[in-house]
Amino acid sequence: MKRVIPVVAFSLVGLISVWRYEPSVGTTQSTAAPDPTPTPVSSGATEGSDSTEVVKGTTVTTEKGPVQVQVTFEGDEITAVKLLQQPNHPQTTAAVPELVAATLQAQSADVDTVTGATITSDAYKESLQAAIDAKGA
Repeated sequence: MKRVIPVVAFSLVGLISVWRYEPSVGTTQSTAAPDPTPTPVSSGATEGSDSTEVVKGTTVTTEKGPVQVQVTFEGDEITAVKLLQQPNHPQTTAAVPELVAATLQAQSADVDTVTGATITSDAYKESLQAAIDAKGA
């Protein structure tokens, strides 16, 4: 009887862990070649004001899925960052707002990696740096 209680308790813990497991979707590699260079999407300005430019970063393929950012610049200032592609994974979903907020504060790709989303964070920073470099070119 003394062994029954721990066995049942550990069995329940294991069952709950399996039940709550959520596999990542989209881990298969795409056959299409990723966009090798960042692309300025649009540019517009009125005379005497800062121009607004939207630039896409490169698509970075990770084991979790592709990551690609789109950055909006007003003059040299980063005003918005949007993920065009991201892995469908809970850690990624939680990390994206932190990465975007850190980017807007730092005004560069020099942001901290989000714990639990290292792969996505690294790919985000790579795509972001490509967009920033394309803006400067």
